[in-house]
Amino acid sequence: MKGTILVVDDERNQREILGSILKSEGYSPLLAGSGAEALRALEREPVDLVLTDLVMPGMTGEELIDAVHARNPGVPILLTSAYGTIQTAVDAIKKGAYYYFEKPVDRARLLIIIERAIENLRLRESHRVLSEKLFPGAPAIIGDTSEIREIKRILPRIAKSEATVLLRGESGTGKEVIARNIHALSDRAHAPFLAVNCASLPEALIESELFGHERGAFTGAHRREIGLFEAAEGGTIFLDEISEVKRGIQAKLLRVLQDREIRRLGGKENITANVRIIAATNRELEEAVKGGRFGADLFYRLNILKLTLPPLRERISDIPALAKHFLDKHGEKGVPPVREITKDAMRLMMCYPWPGNIRELSSAIERAVVLAEEGMITPAELPPEVRGEKEPSPTEPSMSHQYELPPRGIDFEKMEESLLRQAVELSGGVNTRGAELLRMSYKTYVYRLKKFGIIPS
Repeated sequence: MKGTILVVDDERNQREILGSILKSEGYSPLLAGSGAEALRALEREPVDLVLTDLVMPGMTGEELIDAVHARNPGVPILLTSAYGTIQTAVDAIKKGAYYYFEKPVDRARLLIIIERAIENLRLRESHRVLSEKLFPGAPAIIGDTSEIREIKRILPRIAKSEATVLLRGESGTGKEVIARNIHALSDRAHAPFLAVNCASLPEALIESELFGHERGAFTGAHRREIGLFEAAEGGTIFLDEISEVKRGIQAKLLRVLQDREIRRLGGKENITANVRIIAATNRELEEAVKGGRFGADLFYRLNILKLTLPPLRERISDIPALAKHFLDKHGEKGVPPVREITKDAMRLMMCYPWPGNIRELSSAIERAVVLAEEGMITPAELPPEVRGEKEPSPTEPSMSHQYELPPRGIDFEKMEESLLRQAVELSGGVNTRGAELLRMSYKTYVYRLKKFGIIPS
């Protein structure tokens, strides 16, 4: 058989005609008269494609798309309707449909699209399996939107090059995942991949951290230490939040890119740096160059191969697959283990804009797994903001949003430390973002992190 296809239509004659066409072409058709019947069929047998009517009593075709993708991310869905418009087709594709047909459906065209959809599904699956066998250290790149497909397409060519790569995108869009895949696909895969968040390193330590130091280079330097560039010899170094690096360090990075040499802090000898640099930023570096905060020479050296990662709100159809990936990762931590996301929960996740992008989605799934009591994630386990509920904000002037001091008082320092640690977690270690979350100046925020030993003083 060429594949199993689930045909969903409330008109018996229509679904039987489609079933007969598919069977004559070597497919194995499953017939269902409603969305609910289709979901029961999916529980009994895996399918390679779903062909469904758009307008049906009870569950509509659009609702069925949500339900199918919540259970089987990646399964292509074809929609048919006798009441279609151009807008209907656009909305269907946005929802995650692979293709849209107006009734009566042209047989030849239908069979071509079905063959193409199933072939794409199997190619993606074989690529995933091959990637996991060949590059077990590289995290999977999840998604099938046009932007993600293009990144996957060109990634092997970028990996085989030795050119510097600049990854751009909002925080949490998966820049380090892309960097790790570039390394894993490259000829440097046998050597180390080292990642450093430039924004999380204190200015006084970043030079020593990157380039190392000689004994006596500064107070407390009791022995020689190599830096990350030497530790990554033959491999790749990933410089995240490169826009936060000060001009003095920028000049030293430029020298690495131009001359492939470093010099330890306090040292007199140049050391060859056989390392590929991948940099990342969530800011517009061109604006930083115009403002004099980032060197033009370094920018042009970094901006040789540029990849821009889309925010999650522009990849809505990828949310079911990403959610399933994180459920597979975290689900066994639940008591009992959590292996399902309900249709209503998935719909809420697909309507939420995810300002924290993929990182926020991962955290939401991990949180939901801990809270789930019946082995599935329902809307109740999702964060309030995903459910569309507004949480009280301490910055609002209303008295109902003020913190009340308990009669027995509180340990203020413990509360302060807890808030600081939460800010570090939410910001991904980016100090500028952490300071914004707590409405502090950058200097005050860093001072308090050092005070509680959260970062080195």
